[in-house]
Amino acid sequence: MSAASLPALVQRFFTQRLLEQQGLSSHTVASYRDTFRLLLAFATKHIGRAPSKLRIEDFDVSLIEEFLQHLEHGRGNSVRTRNTRLAAVHAFFRFVAVSEPALFLQCQRILAIPSKRCEHGPVEFLTESEAAALVGAPDVRNWIGNRDRTLLLVAVQTGLRNSELTALRRQDVTLGTGAHVRCLGKGRKMRCTPLRPDVVAVLKQWLLYQPGEPGDPVFPSSRGGHLSADALQQLVSRNAEIARLSCPSLKKKSITPHTLRHYMPCLIMSCSRVMTCFSG
Repeated sequence: MSAASLPALVQRFFTQRLLEQQGLSSHTVASYRDTFRLLLAFATKHIGRAPSKLRIEDFDVSLIEEFLQHLEHGRGNSVRTRNTRLAAVHAFFRFVAVSEPALFLQCQRILAIPSKRCEHGPVEFLTESEAAALVGAPDVRNWIGNRDRTLLLVAVQTGLRNSELTALRRQDVTLGTGAHVRCLGKGRKMRCTPLRPDVVAVLKQWLLYQPGEPGDPVFPSSRGGHLSADALQQLVSRNAEIARLSCPSLKKKSITPHTLRHYMPCLIMSCSRVMTCFSG
C-alpha cells in the first residue's frame, strides 16, 4: 500500500503541481477540478465507500475505463469531452508516478489508456430568429428567468467561452463610456469585448436587480456562487427546449453552451423589448 493517502496526493497535485510548478490558468485548473469531482462521485458509487475512505489503489485501470464509459454512455458526453477528462486523469497519474514510485505499474497502465479518435462534425450555429427565440425563452417573472435571459443575451453577443462566462465578475463589467466585458481568455490573453447599447441596458437592470460585491459573479447560482459547467449546460438545454416551441428550426439542432458562440447574423433586440425582462 502507498504511504501517501489519496486526499494528500490530490491536494499536492492541485496546489504544488498545477499551481506552483506549472502555473496553469484558473480555467485549466477548474477543468481538472470538474474531472475529479465527477471521478470521485463515480468511484464512491461504484466502490460503495465515502470519498474520504477511497484509496489511491482503488483507482486502477479498470475503474478509469469504466469511468470513461460512464461519461460517454451515462452522461452523454462527446468523445472530445471524454478525451479532455482522460487528459486530466493522465496528468494526475504522471504526478503520482513520480511522487509514489511504488505505484509506478498502476500509473503506467492508466497512462496507457489511449484517447479516442473523434470525427469533427459541422459546428452548429444560430440564425437571428433562433437566437432571439432562445434569448426570449426564460420566464422573466422570476429571478432565475431574469438571470438566464441576461446570460444568454451576453453569451450570444460577446461569444465568451463557457468558462469565461461563468467566471465573469461584476468588476469585469464596464457599462459607462466604452461599455465592455473583460476576461482572461484562452492562452492567458486579457480580452475586452464591446457591448451593444441594448445589452448594456439589460446588464444595468440585472446588476441593479441582483446587487453584490465587485468580486461576486455576474451570473450566480441559486446559492450565490459561480455556475458550474453542468449548471450552464442545464440552463442552455432548459431554455432551448422552450425555444423550440416557437422556433421549429431549433428542433433540428443540438444546442449547447458552445453553440451560443456561433450565430448569424448579429442578433438585434431593441431596448424596449429587452427591458421587459425586468418589468413586473
